[in-house]
Amino acid sequence: MITNQKTIVRNNWTKGEIEEIYHLPLLDLIYKAATVHREWHNAQEIQISTLLSIKTGGCPEDCSYCGQAARYHTNIKVQALLPTETVIAHAQKAKESGSSRFCMAAAWREVRNNSDFDQVIDMVKGINELGLEVCCTLGMLTEEQAIRLQQAGLYAYNHNLDTSEQYYQEIISTRTFDHRISTINNVRKAGITVCSGGIIGLGETHQDRISMLLTLATMPQHPESVPINALARVQGTPLENNEKTDTWEMVRMIATARMIMPASMVRLSAGRIEMTAFEQAWCFMAGANSIFTGERETLLVTPNPGVLEDMQMLQTLGLKPMKVEKATL
Repeated sequence: MITNQKTIVRNNWTKGEIEEIYHLPLLDLIYKAATVHREWHNAQEIQISTLLSIKTGGCPEDCSYCGQAARYHTNIKVQALLPTETVIAHAQKAKESGSSRFCMAAAWREVRNNSDFDQVIDMVKGINELGLEVCCTLGMLTEEQAIRLQQAGLYAYNHNLDTSEQYYQEIISTRTFDHRISTINNVRKAGITVCSGGIIGLGETHQDRISMLLTLATMPQHPESVPINALARVQGTPLENNEKTDTWEMVRMIATARMIMPASMVRLSAGRIEMTAFEQAWCFMAGANSIFTGERETLLVTPNPGVLEDMQMLQTLGLKPMKVEKATL
């Protein structure tokens, strides 16, 4: 149930204010976040979003967490861009399974104006015709490329901050934090909704997490979608031996994001394979209202719960997949 009186959306948060929220006693924080969540959203609905890797591996970047970086020796098989008809068939299957958003991911550093990009444009058009929200994550993007995607019917573009500006160069050296912000600005100028969040468990401090949330919450317009990921430890990457992210840390991040960006969708993203249904339920209570699924029980290239398992969990918790009308921008 959505209440009539809503918490005001603010873009002028200070770091001190976010720190105070973040460090609240956990159950108090969850209670406050759950209250805000119910002011803005139907707490019985969870958006099911399907993520498909349309081009896998071989990326020239050096993101320390990513098994798709060409320089790391992982067991991930490089895969060229999938045929358009294959991707649209995946999207149709996702829709039939309850998804209302379909996101395509390509392991590129940036989009190039070539036949592959033309093919992605055709994919966006075809999936848009299915009535799904269409999302892409393709790397860095110019404003002109963003406009092409918008004209094809793209609803959202994912470009995560990953971590704080201060910690960014500890994780990635082949691009800068400002490159991330520039792409997000190009997406926004083109009239596409923004999907941007981060990863916890990279070795960052609590201050880094708060700083990342501050960057998101002080944007002129909050990202409509904020994914909160737990590090998926991929063998062969520099972070393979990091400790498993504590679930309560995920809950704290989700609850803080919900408090400071009340209108946004907060997405419980990577890392669910290591969480029980009980742990995921706490994330939903704290304000998460979306999960990602993937075919073959994977999320891009890492393990993920299966669709049937997710649906059983939602049914147990009294939750249901969110229905969305065909989105128009």
